Amino acid sequence: MPKKIFFTPGPSALYFTVEEHLKHALRDQVMEINHRSSQAEGYFFDAVSNLKSLMNIPEEYEIFFLSSATEIWERQLHNLVSEKSYHYCYGAFSNRFYDFASKWGLNAIKQESEFGELPETNPSEIPNDVELITLALNETSTGVSFPIEDFEAIRAAHPDKLIAVDGVSAFPVIDIEFSKIDSAYFSVQKCFGLPAGLGVWIVSPRAIAKAEEKLAEGQSIGSYQAIPNLLKNSKKGQTSFTANVLNIYLLSKVSGDMLEKGIESIRIEANYKAALLNHLADSNNYLEPFVTEKRLKSKTVMVANTQIPSDQIIDVLARKGFIIGNGYGKFKGKQIRIASFPTHSKEQMELLVDTINSMTF
Repeated sequence: MPKKIFFTPGPSALYFTVEEHLKHALRDQVMEINHRSSQAEGYFFDAVSNLKSLMNIPEEYEIFFLSSATEIWERQLHNLVSEKSYHYCYGAFSNRFYDFASKWGLNAIKQESEFGELPETNPSEIPNDVELITLALNETSTGVSFPIEDFEAIRAAHPDKLIAVDGVSAFPVIDIEFSKIDSAYFSVQKCFGLPAGLGVWIVSPRAIAKAEEKLAEGQSIGSYQAIPNLLKNSKKGQTSFTANVLNIYLLSKVSGDMLEKGIESIRIEANYKAALLNHLADSNNYLEPFVTEKRLKSKTVMVANTQIPSDQIIDVLARKGFIIGNGYGKFKGKQIRIASFPTHSKEQMELLVDTINSMTF
């Protein structure tokens, strides 16, 4: 059977070097070693070093490895918020983070828009007593990208607030200044092209100080996944639980491969592939763009409304070896979602677009 190409927006296609790295992992018995061994600690430190170099993360920032970005939502709320959080909601995942905050019993404020659009981002709308401001740099469910200039305006207007950025389907493609972020996070099964099961949490010194302040005041910040415990372990190249050593190993290797290729090359290719997909949505008879405002169009996930049931398009492509995503939630059957991650080559994207344009129903 010919090998399929996965353009699904997570889990997605493995990064093209993963197969070779897996062979080396088997040879070096990576899946069998103790997670607190010096060998495992080496993979931890390599992954941290490569990620900081790849995305220009300040040296004083800490990087923790957890189970998923979903878990990191809860850890952020537990460690960084005592009473009040502010959430930009414009898709399934940004809304879900808000829901987590509400269920924790926090005074969570939602700035909301219709899916496919962006909420009002005027910084003056944010109350002065908010502790944490949250936004998704790229909403995987809708293909809406949060403009960097809007983020920077919020940071400039609220220099003392903690800001958390969801980079799940954005990092490392989207260029953002990490020194302006206090908490950033992603899962590895999207842009980094790895198996699911590893969340990466990037934390500023201010965020660490907030967690320590809460703890000193007698507030609960959790237990084994509280920031002070994560920090104590990370200094030794360890996690606070039995780690996903294989995925940390693979992340260290793939981030190194991306460094060798060069982040600018990755971002230039992302712009080209996004242009191909946006033109497809604009010009194909069976599609129309879901995100209509140019500055909000994602560089990594294209979402299009379909003029016919989306399953028809998805099924025809699957028979040809192209696996794309369905609409998310209430849009299932009405939309397609196509990922454009670093592992997807320009040639693969061109072939997918040509195949869709040749389809008739």
